Amino acid sequence: MGLRQKLSTALILPILVFSLSCSRGENRRAQAEASAKPSQPLPVRVVAANQRELRRMVESVGTLFAYEEVVVSSEVEGKASEVLVDVGDRVSQGQVLVRISPTELQLASEQQKAALEQIRARLGLTDGETTLKDLREAAGVKKAAADLSDTQQKYQRAQELLEQGLVPRQSYEEAESRHKSAQANYDLALQEVRNLVAALNQVRATSELAEKKLRDTQILAPIGGYIKQRSVSAGQFLRVQTPVLTLVRVDPLRARVTIPEKMAGWIPIGQAISLSVEAYPDRKFTGKISRMNPSVDAQTRSFEAEALVENSDGLLKPGFFVRASIPSNRAEHIVSLPEKALSYAYGVYTLFAVKDNRLVQREVKIGDRLGEEVEILAGLSEGDHVAVPVNPSQPLYDGALVEIAPQENSQQDPGKAAAKPPTEGRTPGPAKGKS
Repeated sequence: MGLRQKLSTALILPILVFSLSCSRGENRRAQAEASAKPSQPLPVRVVAANQRELRRMVESVGTLFAYEEVVVSSEVEGKASEVLVDVGDRVSQGQVLVRISPTELQLASEQQKAALEQIRARLGLTDGETTLKDLREAAGVKKAAADLSDTQQKYQRAQELLEQGLVPRQSYEEAESRHKSAQANYDLALQEVRNLVAALNQVRATSELAEKKLRDTQILAPIGGYIKQRSVSAGQFLRVQTPVLTLVRVDPLRARVTIPEKMAGWIPIGQAISLSVEAYPDRKFTGKISRMNPSVDAQTRSFEAEALVENSDGLLKPGFFVRASIPSNRAEHIVSLPEKALSYAYGVYTLFAVKDNRLVQREVKIGDRLGEEVEILAGLSEGDHVAVPVNPSQPLYDGALVEIAPQENSQQDPGKAAAKPPTEGRTPGPAKGKS
């Protein structure tokens, strides 16, 4: 042991001895004061620990989310010619938000319309007709059919004359050749009409697509709500799928709160929920549990529940931190006591029970606060009598002789607690910081 350590020990030991002697002196003085207290009883009122039915309240925290959030993007390429809304604006479904220059798309649409009319003219369609119901009604097919009918008649006549020996075989073969050629021309005319009908359908679809792109130069609101974010300016060139605006629907809102796993069976779907936010501390907002996450977080041992909260006045905003109170379907019988019968010191709750007109100090463990009463979890039984000082300035102490004073309400029996309806107790959920 070094010299410095020896000196330290020599200094510390006298201090410890002095402290112990002072402590013993204080204890002796405390005992002397207790023995010197007057023997006259202390006036107290007596309250009884009563049993009551408690419906648990689940306390939790969470965050508000928009009911719907949509990122609106451009469906066509072009220069933004006009932006009609900005952040915070309220829009309705179908409202024009942004306009894109339509010049090129307008020309492309007119080009497709011209090609469509050209094919319709080749098919001989009138203004009210969209397509041919019968391919044989086309002009080219009709002409080919007439030629085929003429050559067929001449072929059959030549065959009859050949059998009678009235014409040379060369004339018969020429008639047969013309008939086969007419048949081929007829088949070719039918095929050309089929091709024209297919081209008509193709050009019509292309024309409709060009018209859709032309309509898409006006970007419309897909839902009603508010503009959350704007990402476009007039004159900006937009490509397909370029985000331009973000819309949120805020009525109703989604409140997502965390619930401990042990309370999974306490809260059913459709249960009412009360919310408070820091922006409006004196106001309560209500909603209903709409869905619950089917899985539990293995780290926090909790799951997420979602409630729909009305927000017709628009006071609540997505992202608000909320505190939630949820009445559960769990009811328990508990022992409660008026809070004024308890004392708190150095992290410990104590009370003075009355036994044989003397005070017995007890340490108790408390639970939920129920208005003016407190749930007693341990240290007290139903029917036990507890002292409350008549004069708050006159402290109670263990072993003191007491005199039972009449109750403030003389109509109530001091030894019996009045019957009370079931109350609601608050069971805190897991702590969660603001995000």
